[in-house]
Amino acid sequence: MQASQHNATPSLKALILYAHPDPTSFTAALKDRTAEVLSRAGFAVTVSDLYGEGFNPVLDRHDFTAPTSTEKFHIQTEQEHAYQQQSYVPEIAREQARLAAADIFVPIFPLWWGGVPAIVKGWCDRVLSYGFAYADGQRFDKGYLRGRDALICASTGGTRQRFSPEDVYGDIETVLHPLKRCTLEYLGFDVPSPFVAYASPRVSAEERQAYLADLERRLIALTEKAKAHPVAGLRGEELRQRQQAFSDAQAWTRS
Repeated sequence: MQASQHNATPSLKALILYAHPDPTSFTAALKDRTAEVLSRAGFAVTVSDLYGEGFNPVLDRHDFTAPTSTEKFHIQTEQEHAYQQQSYVPEIAREQARLAAADIFVPIFPLWWGGVPAIVKGWCDRVLSYGFAYADGQRFDKGYLRGRDALICASTGGTRQRFSPEDVYGDIETVLHPLKRCTLEYLGFDVPSPFVAYASPRVSAEERQAYLADLERRLIALTEKAKAHPVAGLRGEELRQRQQAFSDAQAWTRS
């Protein structure tokens, strides 16, 4: 299955990172509604369907077509080199191009064992690489992807009560902290409180519709914010120039 694209005014773009093996799941319905709302708001939407596209979540030497060494495997060194030399394998280059073009990023997934599915973690490991998504000193408010908006969209088996601070699973913000704070905000994204469809396999049809309506409201607010502060100037070659300038400065400092 290929990534789907929803055509709109090309000046504004969004990337949906979708991870669920069942196209009939409620997580899939969340993805479909997200694509619909963003398209209606004038965004050109790309959906990276990790299961549908057969994304490989394992970071390894196979990520690099022209490695700097065949003996030592220093991941950050190889990632920086691959990005600068454009020698990533096509799968990673494709995903990085999709993310670099996006004003809005929406990862959509079920919560499994208190975290993101392994395929999402693997996407982060391989795609959000050193040199492309971050570098020394280029984090949080100085992150390469600052000025962009991201909304975490998760479905759970557990109820809202179970994910409250006083209950057994703990506060959902704490559960999603590794993705929200240590990944997305680390890269510079503006990230509001996550959207969560609690106990989605067990709630009524009416409650699922209410979830979809709430998601739509959250997305509309996000699109209005993004339209007021588009990041078109940070896409593509200009983003690469920002990264290259920092890399050159680091090389000068080390010399």
